[in-house]
Amino acid sequence: MQQLEKLFSHPKSRKVGIILALLSTIVPWPIAGVHKFYLGQPVWGVIYLLLWNTPIPSIACAIDAVWYFVQGEEQFNVQFNGLTPTNPHTLYNKQIEPLQVNVISEGLRELDKLREEGLLSEYEFEQKRRQLLDRIN
Repeated sequence: MQQLEKLFSHPKSRKVGIILALLSTIVPWPIAGVHKFYLGQPVWGVIYLLLWNTPIPSIACAIDAVWYFVQGEEQFNVQFNGLTPTNPHTLYNKQIEPLQVNVISEGLRELDKLREEGLLSEYEFEQKRRQLLDRIN
């Protein structure tokens, strides 16, 4: 039990989260959602595992990988490592590289496709769309 607590209290790496999410996109079983377990979100990990034979976890893992990539190190640490931002104003107002803009636009296309297929509600789509667009502004 102590080892499990030690694992969850260990600082999470953004790069490892991205790699695990991408790996879950390519090989859905038996590692669907393993990045969620790594990042301390076991309920989501179980949901991904239960849906492993559908395309939903693969698509969601791809979106997660894009989100972790676009998110930036400081925002990732605030969300998954429980750190407080050094300057809350710079957390969301950093300059974005052109490559990241391309990744954001691809993420928006994937979100729109999920919405059109009925896998995301309008509310969920709008939430994720705003999060991605806030990275550009």
